[in-house]
Amino acid sequence: MADEVKLLSLLGSPNVCRVEIALKLKGINYESVPQDLINKSADLLKYNPVHKKVPVLLHNGNPIAESLVIIEYIDDVWKGVPVLPQDPYEKAQTRFWAKFIDDKCTPAILKAFGMEGEQDATEANEQLQFLENELKVKGKNFFGGDSINLVDISACFLAFWVGAIEEASGIQLVTKDKFPKLTKWCDDFVDCHVVKDSLPLREALVAFFKGRFDNKQ
Repeated sequence: MADEVKLLSLLGSPNVCRVEIALKLKGINYESVPQDLINKSADLLKYNPVHKKVPVLLHNGNPIAESLVIIEYIDDVWKGVPVLPQDPYEKAQTRFWAKFIDDKCTPAILKAFGMEGEQDATEANEQLQFLENELKVKGKNFFGGDSINLVDISACFLAFWVGAIEEASGIQLVTKDKFPKLTKWCDDFVDCHVVKDSLPLREALVAFFKGRFDNKQ
């Protein structure tokens, strides 16, 4: 009997995109069930009563919430292309950088564009430099080495969404002169076929963020 896999999703969500990339990397067939976060569905409230947000993975009716948790679950359940290393130390380091992106890097990026109040790029430049240095240490195209792993997937907001925000706001944050490794990583990551297939239309994202910036003026 085949597994039933559903994903409570939202078009344009970077966290949903993370899970879709992991599912496609593993070659898992799944049904995407779009959600309205203003009028939350009974399923969303039932399966994620704590946070009431997407993504939520339903595997044979069992719900798993939070994108990084879902990706680790996917990696544990379905074999094939690994998302995390097998070595315990390497796995711990991978988890560290994925958490760093969520806890430190993404909030600083939002602050740099003034999306969380006053605009200040100081912290974002500092956090992005950590990622730049990590890529230098790896000496490879991806944080996962020769192929993408959990860290790369975790940073999909940086790879794709930030460029749309830059275009919408006119603020340049991740530039080739400041972050040559990161900018190349962004291009290489977005060029991966499983990533391309999971991304929303750039034009739609630019229009969405442009509307946000226009409303603030």
